[in-house]
Amino acid sequence: MGTSFDMCDVPAADAADLAFAMQTFVADGRGLLLLNGASDADLATACELLQERHRTDPQRALAAFMRFRHLVSVFGTRRLQQMLLESGYALIAPAVTVAASLRLNGRRGFNPQTFLAALTAASACQVARTEVRRDATVRETLMRLAA
Repeated sequence: MGTSFDMCDVPAADAADLAFAMQTFVADGRGLLLLNGASDADLATACELLQERHRTDPQRALAAFMRFRHLVSVFGTRRLQQMLLESGYALIAPAVTVAASLRLNGRRGFNPQTFLAALTAASACQVARTEVRRDATVRETLMRLAA
């Protein structure tokens, strides 16, 4: 699949697309993808899911896949892994939201420091929303984002 956008600045994606892919992995019992990294088979599955979701718009599918791939990759950093271990699945929804819109260089990935700062801010907002509605689970949040 060819690209018509600049790989140095991947377009923003819909958070629902990333949440859809992530929710599929969580539902399949592979929710530790962010902590353990993605195998080639995992990435192929994510690519297929997003291509199927956007059959008529391959550029949108490609942008979402690149953002998903780099979301998994950025969690290979020590600080983000620690943050995930401390927060658990509750961190996935804000991470998906950040990954959907944060500036992304398709060759270098997300800047880990910038991602960490944006995720910290997004998590603070998520905590405020969670306190208002304590009965919401991570799976429900991801399903809402994926819709």
